[in-house]
Amino acid sequence: MSDSGAVLPWLVVRQDDNGSRYRVGRYATQDEAQRTADKLQDRGHEQLYWVERVGQAARP
Repeated sequence: MSDSGAVLPWLVVRQDDNGSRYRVGRYATQDEAQRTADKLQDRGHEQLYWVERVGQAARP
């Protein structure tokens, strides 16, 4: 939950070229999170972005 009390169950996660993973943001819908991940991925950097639900097993 955020400070406003809204439920934000979808995460965008970034993995850099060293294998370190970071949470980029939390979103209310999977579609919103996916759009953000797609925009970041389209920048052409070597990082990998994906969407996962809070409590879901981390992507291998």
